[in-house]
Amino acid sequence: MNPWERAVHPIEQESYRRLRARLDTSRFPPLTRAVVERVIHSAADLGYATDLVCDETSLVTAHAALHAGTPVVTDVEMVAAGITRRETVCRLREAGSGPGLTRSAHAIRLAYEEVGPGAIWVIGNAPTALEELLVLDAAPALVIGLPVGFVGATESKAALRESGLPAVSNVSEKGGSAVASAALNALLYHPPSAVGAGNVSATNDVSAPDAEKKENQ
Repeated sequence: MNPWERAVHPIEQESYRRLRARLDTSRFPPLTRAVVERVIHSAADLGYATDLVCDETSLVTAHAALHAGTPVVTDVEMVAAGITRRETVCRLREAGSGPGLTRSAHAIRLAYEEVGPGAIWVIGNAPTALEELLVLDAAPALVIGLPVGFVGATESKAALRESGLPAVSNVSEKGGSAVASAALNALLYHPPSAVGAGNVSATNDVSAPDAEKKENQ
């Protein structure tokens, strides 16, 4: 079954209805709106509407790559667990730390050796993972860079934006595994036929909960 062909739980339908009642997201272009809404939904934090930095053109290109089967790499297994209906690469278990190298950064090196250029990278935990990715010649289809923390998070995300790579990031210290996987799921769940068809409707953008976490509420 295609990832966008799924049953939508009534709880999520109501969640999106309330979100849209409190925040007008219709001004965003389609994929940006999908990402913003799903990130907000995952965190119950309306502040992401102004905190996230997205580029619609980059999202359109990444969406096509994702649905064509490009590899998806995550920095930690919690991000991987939140990405539904898609296999991902995470090499954290095999990684080790050393002088000047964190375990998270080493995991990024190992993943790059496995997938090579052109992957989609989803980083929601470790700023050092994002920093390591930026020094590799990874030529990513997209970097979802949403690491969380008081040390290095804002700096690594600013460096991502300055790099000119296609990216989803945010300005503040907040972020994390749930919002990073939500941003990827927004692209995964968005039907290819809807790209370029105008703003997302109130029906076709509401998808199954991330990692089915709300199904039994």
